[in-house]
Amino acid sequence: MSEKYDYIIVGAGLFGATLAQILGERGKRCIVIEKRERVGGNIATETVEGITVHKFGAHIFHTDDKRVWEYVNRFAEFNNFVNSPIANYKGKLYNLPFNMFTFYQLFGCKTPAEARAVIDAQRAACGITEPKNLEEKALMSVGEQVYRTLIKGYTEKQWGRDCKFLPEFIIGRVPLRFTFDNNYFNDRYQGIPIGGYSLMVEKMLAGAEVVTGVDYFADRDKFDGMAAVTVYTGEIDRFYGYKYGGLEYRSLRFETETLDIPDFQGNAVVNYTEYEVPYTRIIEHKHFDRTSVSNKTVITREYPEKFTQGAEPYYPVNDEKNTELYSAYAALASKETRVLFGGRLAGYKYYDMDDTVAAAMALADKIEKRK
Repeated sequence: MSEKYDYIIVGAGLFGATLAQILGERGKRCIVIEKRERVGGNIATETVEGITVHKFGAHIFHTDDKRVWEYVNRFAEFNNFVNSPIANYKGKLYNLPFNMFTFYQLFGCKTPAEARAVIDAQRAACGITEPKNLEEKALMSVGEQVYRTLIKGYTEKQWGRDCKFLPEFIIGRVPLRFTFDNNYFNDRYQGIPIGGYSLMVEKMLAGAEVVTGVDYFADRDKFDGMAAVTVYTGEIDRFYGYKYGGLEYRSLRFETETLDIPDFQGNAVVNYTEYEVPYTRIIEHKHFDRTSVSNKTVITREYPEKFTQGAEPYYPVNDEKNTELYSAYAALASKETRVLFGGRLAGYKYYDMDDTVAAAMALADKIEKRK
């Protein structure tokens, strides 16, 4: 088969759309194929009862990278949404991220000095200086009360394991804010596209040929023959037929319902941090875009689930075993001459949306230099 395109991009998520747009703008002929019926990947949105619904969990675009922010604003007007989630633990509500409102709710502290004294005392009481797992890292970072109330149950639901058996790096640095600031992100730029992410992605892909509802693996040789280079954004272990075994992920299940009331919880995101509640959070979509005047509301409960092949992979399990396994696949990928890899699944790495856009920009620049 003669090559009709310069690049065939497998996957019409944010990475694939960004790459296709940039390459097309630089004169490359691109075709994008997507297994789902609509573009957008996991940031896909739809309109229900006049409300923009995030189909696969809440997505708030936030970044400190001005280049990335200016790029996405070419394809959408962003609102000024500020992410201020709430935590529900056994019926009591707490502000997130951990800040002075949280410390007042937990300890009754009214000043930063009082809050620091309580937390420092709890941290010292745990007696941990070199954490060996996530639980020890959290106790060392925030103390017993914050950990037990707001971290432990949520994290164990999310990862399907006791915190004692999770690597400490998963939790990273736990930020404590000794101010009354409920803005979850510290980034300079933040918002959500008015009209939804799917509309934004469609505009990004306007210059490329796009085919949806097509599985790359159903006729791989045919698709590879359509272009000089294949850009693959799916699971890297699947690309190589699970030659070394399957990489581990955590999956998610979403239960979405429309309610005949104007407001359910008064906030876009409420996390449920006790282990006994099976879902990790409830999203109320209309609060992401306060322009909605619908008399109804749409909510989504998010349930973490064990990943099995064929399920949707959401979060890579970047422990030592999986990191080693991914390295073996990455070594194979590095030897490819007609295939490029990109995105969170091919890279087996969790990306925020701005990281995804930046990575696609970097690949496009790398391609440009190879000419």
